[in-house]
Formats: sequence, structure tokens, C-alpha cells
Amino acid sequence: MIAMSGGVDSSVAAHLMKERGFDCVGVTMKLFSNADVGIDRDDVCCSLKDTEDARDVAFRLGIPHYVFNFTAEFAERVIRRFVEAYENGLTPNPCIDCNRYIKFDRLFARAMDLEYAFVVTGHYARIEQTGRLPGSGRFLLKKALDDAKDQSYFLYSMTQTQLAHTLFPLGGLRKQEVREIASAQGFLNAKKHESQDVCFVTGGSYADFIEGHRGNRCPPGDFIDPEGRVLGRHKGLIRYTVGQRKGLGLSFPRPMYVCGKNVLDNTVTLGDERLLYSKVLFAEDVNWIVPPPSSIFKVRAKTRYRQPEQEATVRTEGGRIRVDFDEPQRAIATGQAVVLYDGDVVVGGGTIAAVE
Repeated sequence: MIAMSGGVDSSVAAHLMKERGFDCVGVTMKLFSNADVGIDRDDVCCSLKDTEDARDVAFRLGIPHYVFNFTAEFAERVIRRFVEAYENGLTPNPCIDCNRYIKFDRLFARAMDLEYAFVVTGHYARIEQTGRLPGSGRFLLKKALDDAKDQSYFLYSMTQTQLAHTLFPLGGLRKQEVREIASAQGFLNAKKHESQDVCFVTGGSYADFIEGHRGNRCPPGDFIDPEGRVLGRHKGLIRYTVGQRKGLGLSFPRPMYVCGKNVLDNTVTLGDERLLYSKVLFAEDVNWIVPPPSSIFKVRAKTRYRQPEQEATVRTEGGRIRVDFDEPQRAIATGQAVVLYDGDVVVGGGTIAAVE
């Protein structure tokens, strides 16, 4: 069962699986109606045009194509979590939630119920099994060969069962190679642009989306300095993220950055850039793809998708972990994910709950 979004990556993934001799079916997930999230255009993710593009590729490949309606699940497990996280002063990552709760939960369960052997997506990542005999070893999640496209960061929550029944045929390819394959096959989406935004937030800011979704405005409050002195008024907590400098609406003799948010007091703390750097974070809701070798061990870790991995030490503390970086890291945001690597292998990851 191939998740076909209408984009070039999933289309080429479908072609590669058909070429390898698999019995394939293409599935496009309907995650939301554009009107439901305030979008009045049809050229964005999950539009009718995307479904038509996926259906056209499936027709060219000679495979069945279906649409699964997951709008209720997406609204509850992705959009609601996104909105509530921002309202609670966090910085969420809805792409991780979509992979965790929709692609590799609802879609995966549907595929298993229908007795398909594998779920296939267009992610740039790799899966390898350590043991050569059936039932031996573990399944590893590894970075894609193309560092510029690697998406393993978004997949750290996958389980052994999911890894055993998932294929990522693009893991060993570069993006240009994928587009060349699409062109050679005559796919109409060979040159289709990639969405860089959260799929359900387009044409406006995250704050605009949240206020439109809730039907009310986030209340204004005070900007304060680290000593608690009032510097001015902000336009609502959801409009600010840790590390932000622009869009504050205030003028200072030196650069000032968002260093923290307090939901209870409805305040945003501004300060010098040096206050953005931290060496310690605590993460919860941790998933291990590779069991930790001991209670304390070395890894390379990243707290943002585009961030290079950094040397760190992990300490397991019950159901959560403490990550101590060798060097201070800039603007670590609660609500984001910290993902742990051993070389190109994803060890595991969790949601950042606190920063010191």
C-alpha cells in the first residue's frame, strides 16, 4: 500500500515498487478540506488537484488508486495538538505528529487489516535489519544517503512492527535522481514544487490560523526583560517563538530576542542573544529504536530538522531523558523533538519538555 500525496516523491516510490514486481495499490489520504482550515485555493497540499495528480500516476502505472478519509483523525491528532501546543507556550512539530498518528498509525493499521505486507512512502530515509535470519535482530532507521533531503528526524517515533512492514524506496536516491525518474516516466508532477510549510497553514501565519480555528483572538500581554521589568505590549503568546528577533513591534538600542514565554502570566521575555544558549534539555514521551546501551551514553543529537547533529551525553531518567550537549545550543524550544543519532542510525527521540 503506497501513500500517494500527488507529489513527485511518492509517485516515484510507487513506480519503483511496481518495477520491483510488487502487487501495488495507491492510496491518497484526505486529511482535511481546504475550506475547513480557511484555504480557498486548490493549489495547496491535500487539494483536489493533488488527488488528481496521484490518480493520474496510478493510472499510468496500472495500479488501483483509492482515497481514504482521515479528516477526523487528522483534526484530533494533528491540528488540535498543534493549536493546543501553541496556546500552552510550546513550539509543536505537526509533521512528526502526522507521521506518528496518521501515516504510521491509521494508514498502517488499515494496510495491515487489508493484509498488505508493506506500507510504502516517499520519505528520504532507510530501514535495515541487523539479523539475516527471519525473526532475528532489529530493524534500524537510518538517515538517507542524501543529507540535504534526509527526513529521519520526523520518523523517530516508529516502532519495530512499523519498521518491519514499511519500505522507503527513495532512501538511497538524491532528489535530482527522483525528478529524472519522474520525467522519464512522463509523470505530470515531475517538476511540481515542494511544500515548505505546514500543510494546513498556508497564506497566513500560524497565529492567524490558530485564531481562525478557535474563533477568538489570543489576548495581548507584557513584554518583560529577564528581571521582570515591563518593556511594552505583545500581541498574543502564539505570535512568538524562542529565538525570534523580528516582528516584535518594539525598538531597542541593541538586538533583542524572545528568550521565553510564560503562559500563566501571559508574558514574553526579551533579552540578549546570549540568553538563548542552553546546554541541557529534558525530553519525555521517548521512543527507542535502538535500546539504550546503559543509563548514560554518548550520542549526536539535534533539536531542529535543519540543525547539524551535536555531540551530547544522554542520561535515562525513568520515562524521560536528560541530554547534556558538549557545547551550548541556540534557541532550544519546548514542544519540538530531540532526535538521537549514532552515526547514521536513529537511536530514538522524544519531545522537549524543559531546557536549562
